[in-house]
Amino acid sequence: MERIFDVYLEKLKTRLIKMSSLVEDQVDLAVKSFEEENDEFAKLVLERENKVNKYDRKIGKTCQKIIALNQPVAMDLRLIISALTINTNLERVGDLARNIALRQPKLKPKPFFYENTKIHEMISIAKEMLHNSIDAFNNEDSELAKEVVKKDSELDVLFVENKELLIDFMKSNAEEIEKSVELLEICRHLERLGDQATNIAEDVIFIVDAKLIKHKYQKYIYDDIDNDESDEE
Repeated sequence: MERIFDVYLEKLKTRLIKMSSLVEDQVDLAVKSFEEENDEFAKLVLERENKVNKYDRKIGKTCQKIIALNQPVAMDLRLIISALTINTNLERVGDLARNIALRQPKLKPKPFFYENTKIHEMISIAKEMLHNSIDAFNNEDSELAKEVVKKDSELDVLFVENKELLIDFMKSNAEEIEKSVELLEICRHLERLGDQATNIAEDVIFIVDAKLIKHKYQKYIYDDIDNDESDEE
């Protein structure tokens, strides 16, 4: 007979997978609304936001029940602890998709200098990072999660380049400041989306490898952290 603990744990995994799929769809729709100047896609993002929030609450309650009614150990405990933070990261991704969708109408039509930016590159990397972090979680693939973490620096560099480009443009094109600011904010949302994907990937490494790498992931990924770390580190 299946233990109640296993039932709750499976329910937790299922809800996280469903929420992951939902927020990835939200990002795809938000990006399409921006790239294609499509108001209907933007509306869909806003309409579906409540679904993301419902999953957020359900996952939180499921984690609380498992911890309160059972004594999970080892990998199961790491999964439950990480589920709470992954849930928060996914909810924030949903918020970022909403923010992009809300800015889309203000950029119609796109300004002439749009093609000079590297927003397309940011979109591609941010979506890849999110997709791979979700795949890494679903498949318990810590190697894929490490690739996500490495990609974050590329997105950060592109954000800085876009920021400098748009600020320079605003200095010589005062009439386009409003749209430049909107584009800059979208770049900021994409950079933060990458941060959330990185957080999810770090949690996958914690779940699978039992290694807590937040704030020191470069040393872990590139240098193989020794298991016998001192308390001062």
